[in-house]
Amino acid sequence: MLKNYMEDVVEHILPSMLKAFPSICTCEQCILDIKAITLNNLKPHYVVTQEGEVYSRVNEMYLQFETDVIRSIIHAIDIVSNNKRHH
Repeated sequence: MLKNYMEDVVEHILPSMLKAFPSICTCEQCILDIKAITLNNLKPHYVVTQEGEVYSRVNEMYLQFETDVIRSIIHAIDIVSNNKRHH
C-alpha cells in the first residue's frame, strides 16, 4: 500500500484548527478546498506499509510535521475564507 502520510496529519489537525476559526465556513466544499490547498503547499511524504510499519513511522513523523501543517492550514483557511466558491 502506498500512502501520502501528510493526508493523515492534515485530517487529524484540521478539526481543532477549524474550532480556532469559528467564522470559517465548514461546508463540504470549503473543507475540501482547505484540505487541497493545504496538501498542495506541503511536501508529500509517501510511505509503503507492511505489518505495522506505518504506525511506528506515523508516531515518528507527526511531531516533525505538525508545525508546518498548522501553518499551511492557517494559510489555506485565509485563502478559502476570502475566496469562497459558493454564496
